[in-house]
Amino acid sequence: MSFASQCALVTGAAGFVGSHVVDRLLAEGVAVTGYDNFSTGQEKFLQHLRGNPRFRLVRGDILDEASLQAAMTGADFVFHLAANADVRSGQANPRIDLEQNTVGTHRVLEAMRKTGARRIAFTSSATVYGEPEIFPTPEDCPLIQTSTYGASKAAAEQFIEAYAEFYDFRVWIFRFVSFLGERYPHGVVFDFLKKLRANPQEMEILGDGTQRKSYLHVEDALNGFFTAIAKADGAKNIFNVGNDEYLDVVRVAGIVCECAGLSGVRYRFTGGVRGWKGDSPFVHLDTARLQKLGWRPRVTIPDAIRRTVAYLQANPWLLEART
Repeated sequence: MSFASQCALVTGAAGFVGSHVVDRLLAEGVAVTGYDNFSTGQEKFLQHLRGNPRFRLVRGDILDEASLQAAMTGADFVFHLAANADVRSGQANPRIDLEQNTVGTHRVLEAMRKTGARRIAFTSSATVYGEPEIFPTPEDCPLIQTSTYGASKAAAEQFIEAYAEFYDFRVWIFRFVSFLGERYPHGVVFDFLKKLRANPQEMEILGDGTQRKSYLHVEDALNGFFTAIAKADGAKNIFNVGNDEYLDVVRVAGIVCECAGLSGVRYRFTGGVRGWKGDSPFVHLDTARLQKLGWRPRVTIPDAIRRTVAYLQANPWLLEART
């Protein structure tokens, strides 16, 4: 599919998903400015782009108004992915989600207003639904917050919708499940593999292991993003991006152990139906709205886990980079 943009800015360009977005945009013939403060992003994810005349990398923070506005000048589309991605960290540091997710998004919107960019794709999260009563959960389900992370993403969505009204922005908001795949830098599969490297005989599992989660391979996610941008022509477009299936955490652990060539690993559970405060015991999104545009997930969750483990095993530096 073609992407109707001459130059796009990608915040969080050195991250897991952001670096894949950069690759896809360049493949579509779009000139790209990547913007990242490298607090969690990895320069190695972008090193294959060195010397590419259509790619420019700017080291900067989205809270830095002057730097962000300068980097955005000339862009006609913004992919806003920069955020605090660690849901659990909000409990210990309540300001981090507000500053990096909500205030940061407002800074992006202001830079767009001042530079003339009028289209934005925003990566929100399934956490905005909190603990819904409807499964699979549709886009019109009430947003009930159970974490500062979810609250910050919901607030960012509201700012984006307000700017769409005030300044004639066109927006695509994506609420998604946990992604898996190449360049995966944190999350349950990452944690399980790292624990097994430290102790191949025993693995701690947060909660009681019955938590049911849906996951999606990053290639399927990007196909969803670009399908929506190409085919959804409203001023404000909100889409769930997820999978038709889900697995419980014990099954995820079993696949990781299998990929690591281990059997008989003892599981030690921390207990409770949640892995941590703010964790939703069941995540399963209704993606009918996106599927009506012709998109379908192609990679099964077990295969996505296997591909993720294979990448991490081939790139142990990533396991060692995160403490």
